[in-house]
Amino acid sequence: MTVMLALRALISGIIIAVVSVVSRRFPGLGALIASLPLISVVGMIWLWNDKPDVENMARHAEATFYYVIPSLPMFLLIPMLLRRGVGFGPALIAGCVLTILLYLLTVAVAARMGIRS
Repeated sequence: MTVMLALRALISGIIIAVVSVVSRRFPGLGALIASLPLISVVGMIWLWNDKPDVENMARHAEATFYYVIPSLPMFLLIPMLLRRGVGFGPALIAGCVLTILLYLLTVAVAARMGIRS
């Protein structure tokens, strides 16, 4: 169990490191790599390996879709704030707060629509 956790952390960390290193020279390419659903795909592989349950995986993939949507405005708010002179830290915090609020709204709306996460 501990070896698998370490392996998972290593692979996930490598993905994040690659995005960071590539983004220094090529911001667009780094953004492209970051936008790929690599973490989601790797997470689904780990989940399937731990619990190969069709319904559980289907619910997980569907919930991931719904949770990606409220995270997208963050990627518009942060550059807007940065270009208006707001520091990186406050812009990042504002983006995260916006995402959390939109997540909460998404959960409430999804529940009313009968979507379970």
